[in-house]
Amino acid sequence: MIRVDEHISPFGTITIFRTKSTGSLVYKQGGCCQSEADNNGVSLASYIHAIFGLILQTPAQSILLIGCGGGTLGTMLARRNREVTAVDVNPAAFAFARQYFDLPESVDCRVADGREFLLSDSRRYDAIVLDAFQGDHVPSHLQSLDFFTLVQSRLTSRGAMFANVYVAHDLDDAPDRIVNCMANVCPDVRLLDSQGWRNRNAIAMGGNVSELNAPPLLDRPQIAADDIELELMTMRFRNWKRFLLRSSVLP
Repeated sequence: MIRVDEHISPFGTITIFRTKSTGSLVYKQGGCCQSEADNNGVSLASYIHAIFGLILQTPAQSILLIGCGGGTLGTMLARRNREVTAVDVNPAAFAFARQYFDLPESVDCRVADGREFLLSDSRRYDAIVLDAFQGDHVPSHLQSLDFFTLVQSRLTSRGAMFANVYVAHDLDDAPDRIVNCMANVCPDVRLLDSQGWRNRNAIAMGGNVSELNAPPLLDRPQIAADDIELELMTMRFRNWKRFLLRSSVLP
């Protein structure tokens, strides 16, 4: 990969690479890949296409994204005339997303911690997406019962929340614990996962999600579209483990 740009910030070093083989752009922060896109800003991550396809099955018009990275989900949603607000603690994320990943000016970018933003903003959204990572993990305060209670309070009556969860292997119950926590504030929760794959992403969701189907590929990138389509085909809604919640922090 060819290094295109770099920025050292209190939240980790952001580096933009261009791959030699395909010309795709890669956004890395703290050594972890946060986004990859073709030259039009369309994501090359199957989980982004999964969330995109799920949201487009709903009537959602106003969407809040907690966590920006390269901003590919915001770019794709804005091109479908959705009203997108993106929140990230790192202002450099927005600068790079606009410069290298075609994040449209119509996306309202707010520099803030996701929880603090929700506490200060009383607006309700049709969909709220959690995709905020520090390195390879979601900050603990963004996966607590208190946080999901706050998220639910900022959804419209027919709204839905979606969380990207990293899964190391089939014995990793991180997505089950996220869904378990959501179930305390949402009457309907579901888990979309690709069991059998290591180092994958699952989508936990709650709210107006009972009638959603496993999403197809709706926005074909210039690169690796067939691979993404096959990955999406492995994703299935599955039963989730139930845990006894003893505190406001995930068990």
